Amino acid sequence: MTNAQWFLLVGSLLLVRGLTASMLRRLPVTPAIVYLAVGLLVGPTVLNLFHFNPLQESALLEALTEVVVLISLFSAGVKMPVPFSFARWRTPVLLASVSMILSVGLVAAFAYTVLGLPLGAGVLLGAILAPTDPVLATDVQTRHPGDRDQLRFTLTCEAGMNDGSAFPFVMLGMGLLGLHDLGEFGERWILVDVLWATAAAIAIGVLAGVALAHLGRKLRGTPPQHKLMDDFLGLGLIGVVYGLSVLVDAWGFLAVFFAAVALRQTELKLAGAGQDSPKQAQPDGVEAKVANACPDACPDEPTPTVSEGSLVFKEHLERLSELLLILLIGGTLFLDSWSWRAVGLALFLFLVARPASVLVGLLGTRTSWPIRGMVGWFGVRGIGSLYYLMYAIQHGLPEELALDLIQLTLIAVTLSILVHGTSVKPLMSRFKRYRRHLPPT
Repeated sequence: MTNAQWFLLVGSLLLVRGLTASMLRRLPVTPAIVYLAVGLLVGPTVLNLFHFNPLQESALLEALTEVVVLISLFSAGVKMPVPFSFARWRTPVLLASVSMILSVGLVAAFAYTVLGLPLGAGVLLGAILAPTDPVLATDVQTRHPGDRDQLRFTLTCEAGMNDGSAFPFVMLGMGLLGLHDLGEFGERWILVDVLWATAAAIAIGVLAGVALAHLGRKLRGTPPQHKLMDDFLGLGLIGVVYGLSVLVDAWGFLAVFFAAVALRQTELKLAGAGQDSPKQAQPDGVEAKVANACPDACPDEPTPTVSEGSLVFKEHLERLSELLLILLIGGTLFLDSWSWRAVGLALFLFLVARPASVLVGLLGTRTSWPIRGMVGWFGVRGIGSLYYLMYAIQHGLPEELALDLIQLTLIAVTLSILVHGTSVKPLMSRFKRYRRHLPPT
């Protein structure tokens, strides 16, 4: 496929996506399934108009997925409800730690015993597939700043944190394959890859988010008199936090998520919104109606913030990136990519590893059973998994093993798009009927 044909295809999809946005929202499936269908149609599976080789283009795909995940993590972070509460965050923290470890272990055991992969490759594969995705899970995530839905909050917060908490296990798998120094008896892995990288990432993110919130507030003045380029500030925060984290061997994904959370919470505290406001508690659609009914001169207009000001732009970038990357996924698959090994792994991940790890991780919590069941099912896999895989390939993963892991990962991501994309709207609609009867959070 020539560059001209490629631009023509992507440009046509963007035009169609822009013109049919409201129509796609009314479909019983997610837009990702539409993008995937187009990719499969023009790719090797059907028409063979183009083929994207992820092994040959691993550097490009690593860079693309890295940027997309960072933007998505920032968007997720600024939509977290405030104020911070350990009681409220306990569930996603357990999911991003205990459930993450169990999921990695279960997938690694399956890969080692059933698929015949080396132990290191099994651990690496578990780390690639264990984290839930902040990009493709939009329909089950927090929809706007102040959204108080417990299920959406849990899934959004888990996706924000486990993209960082999976990285130590990526390094463990690479270390067992001889591609990373774990230290004698694994002490370097524990001290540097687990403890230091995690703590430093959280500290960098929180400090940077708080600092930008205070600086933005000071520059705007009270009452706000100066406009700031919030889109640039948001992108700048992502770049600075991620770059600094990489320089000091901290997990940049985790740092960006916590920078966005700290930015949002600090801005609301500075604006005197530390407690739930009537605006935050409004149901879907009310906030938009109020905004439309109230002109720019409303006396009680909220103080502008960097987090909200940059959110719309980030979400547009996120949707554009989602379209491009899912199109590429469709363009990688052949008919013989659908092996029993790959399909069996995906089914084990969706039906055994994810539900079991969620149920065990949430033992002893007061999380309602409907929410546990929904969280156990909606472990969407996607762009983050592709990034970890490309990262391992770029750091010396042997070609034969890389090809095997590419096939296993791509089929798992593709099936996740299909099964979660077709079930999300009916299940979320059904869940709404239960929500009024759930215990308060």
